[in-house]
Amino acid sequence: MVDLNEIRAGLVVTAFWEARPEEVDSLVGIIREFLPQAQREPGVKAFQIHQSLTEPAKFFFYEVFKDEAAFAEHQQSEHFKTLIAGQAVPKLAKRERTQHRFV
Repeated sequence: MVDLNEIRAGLVVTAFWEARPEEVDSLVGIIREFLPQAQREPGVKAFQIHQSLTEPAKFFFYEVFKDEAAFAEHQQSEHFKTLIAGQAVPKLAKRERTQHRFV
């Protein structure tokens, strides 16, 4: 379980993806390969990806990074560049990402 007191100073990033209908299964495979690698990054405090039960083409990402530098490092990781930027993003119909702070 994540200790909320430990991550309060962190940077929260949320993302909403919508896959092209014909790409859902392929995208799930990419996510399953990517997720454990992202979770092991030293600057990651929490990283979860969820698939909608009612709309399987929709995904929700909840990520907490130690700070903005850790988020920048995440985006420069080989697994992000290869799996997300290189393979997953082209399979999407829609992608939204926002950054948040704890209050």
